[in-house]
Amino acid sequence: MAECPECEAIIDVDPDEIEQGEVVTCPDCAADLEVINTNPLEFNMVDDLDERDEFEAAEDEDEDDDDDDDEEDDDIDEDDDDIEDDEEDDDEEDVIDEDAEEER
Repeated sequence: MAECPECEAIIDVDPDEIEQGEVVTCPDCAADLEVINTNPLEFNMVDDLDERDEFEAAEDEDEDDDDDDDEEDDDIDEDDDDIEDDEEDDDEEDVIDEDAEEER
């Protein structure tokens, strides 16, 4: 026997007939409860588990966003390199144009 974490009602379940991870319903408040331990018998509200899963998923998304930011920074650095290369090309063209004018 164990208590419902929501309403503290006694849940009469034989621990030998239930497995960890199973979901049972509280007969008093109708809350869905997951068996988190069979000896001693303990329950967690399924809603609490869903919220924890959502929180963990949100953390994962934040980590993915951080990775994306790093990739964007790399793209910006590459763009800066392209601009510098273009400026060097322009300088070389100016030198070639000056040489051509001097030959005339």
